[in-house]
Amino acid sequence: MINDLWYKNAVIYCLSVETFMDSNGDGVGDFPGLMRRLDYLSGMGIDAIWLMPFQASPGKDDGYDVSNYYDIDPRFGTLGDFVEFTHAAKQRGIRVLIDIVVNHTSDQHPWFQSARSDPASPYRDWYVWSKKKPANADEGLVFPGVQESTWTYDEKAGEYYFHRFYKFQPDLNTANPHVRAEILKIMGFWIQLGVSGFRMDAVPFVIADKGADTQRPQQQYDLLRWFRAFLQWRKGDAIILAEANVPPKQNLEYFGEDGDRMHMMFNFQVNQSMFYALASADTRPLAKALNETRARPETAQWGTFLRNHDELDLGRLTDKQRELVFEKFGPDKTMQLYNRGIRRRLAPMLGGDQRRLELAYSFMLSMPGTPVLRYGDEIGMGDDLSLPERNCARTPMQWSDEPQGGFSLADETVLPVISEGPYGFEHINVANQRRDPTSLLNWTERMIRMRHETPEIGWGDYTVLETGQKGVLAMRYDWRNNSVLVIHNLCDHPQKIELDPGVGEQGLTLIDIADGASSTADETGKHVILLDPYGYRWYRVGGLDYILRRTEI
Repeated sequence: MINDLWYKNAVIYCLSVETFMDSNGDGVGDFPGLMRRLDYLSGMGIDAIWLMPFQASPGKDDGYDVSNYYDIDPRFGTLGDFVEFTHAAKQRGIRVLIDIVVNHTSDQHPWFQSARSDPASPYRDWYVWSKKKPANADEGLVFPGVQESTWTYDEKAGEYYFHRFYKFQPDLNTANPHVRAEILKIMGFWIQLGVSGFRMDAVPFVIADKGADTQRPQQQYDLLRWFRAFLQWRKGDAIILAEANVPPKQNLEYFGEDGDRMHMMFNFQVNQSMFYALASADTRPLAKALNETRARPETAQWGTFLRNHDELDLGRLTDKQRELVFEKFGPDKTMQLYNRGIRRRLAPMLGGDQRRLELAYSFMLSMPGTPVLRYGDEIGMGDDLSLPERNCARTPMQWSDEPQGGFSLADETVLPVISEGPYGFEHINVANQRRDPTSLLNWTERMIRMRHETPEIGWGDYTVLETGQKGVLAMRYDWRNNSVLVIHNLCDHPQKIELDPGVGEQGLTLIDIADGASSTADETGKHVILLDPYGYRWYRVGGLDYILRRTEI
């Protein structure tokens, strides 16, 4: 079966079952509750749902500490509920992607419990051990300021075990062929239950060499080709969306120069440069990031995003750039995390200003790749900075102004629903915004529809155009003899630009996709375009006659 590349022009919506909708009043979201909200997601125009971890887990790291890869946490329902959910999603034309967390397990997983109990256990070599604490045990911490070491002594095993993340998450030894075979078995299991692909967690660590004597871990990239080949055999249109925050020069190693490794990767380089552009009204570093991440195989795709379930990682910006973003979007130390990022949601970062939120999402939706939205951002949900680490941005979905935001009938929920201040559920909720034609929710639905109607962004080549203003970014996309032009003004004041779309025809017309207004080039081939503060325009280049002429060529 040949992959049909459905992901090239899709819109993906990330959610946590735990905090989306509670159907039985126990204060925890579940799959029956999620099923009841599928029509809401379908109405928004969502093509695929990415589910954060829902498998059996002690829950010390929001489900990323898996204790059974073949079962669902009983709080969320049963495997039967999951199959009913995937079936209902398929009926609405929505695909399901799930997190696959195979860099580590929970220390409560039976594999680790067996491994630590007996040196002769068949699972002993499924993990990484050392008789002595390695000299570099304090290096390479993923959570600096919270995590103390990457090696912890286990009394029962009598040895140190390796954990790139928290100490309750021992790393799997992915060099072990039995572990690799088990990863494929896990993928195959969930594919049989209706899954269309996986968001693979911490990919660089999954494929890295591990061991006490490893000083400079090398990535075993062929493992990525092995994963993809298995998916192609089992389900031709299944994909892997890789979380790999790596320098641009390594991108092709993850995609594969022939496009035979990861189908998709999150574009962290562009993400961080987008936030710098939003903070500084300087798009030049973003243009540089777009150029650095241009190279990718024809079948590969970027995942573009603003905020996600983790902190906003700014580690790839310069120190000066990072400090500016901190100053604008997270000035208080309580808003920052791990000495590298901001833990707030997007709406509070932008002061709840709908003009700026619309600009930011128009910006993201028009970046090269497939947009990935975070649940609640379509209504401008806020955060609860009193919650530890990243939980502040993982609060329950706010459906209405009913108690607990319509999320649950319980008196106490898995995380507190935001109930105070301008982002409280009384003010920010789906029900209110559905009735308001000018709301952020209704604007988001219209923009998703417009994004679907411009496949040039998902499929085409792009060119960053000269605008003469560092605060204005203009990009042209070309695909199958059609062109789309998108322009964004990141400044808080109006901008006037003279722009040559670069297709070389005098009198060429630009048609605004949103309102139908047009702009005609002068005798020099340039357009004079006025942009409001935080304004944006999406144009189709040329009218119907122009498109027909180009199609005939």
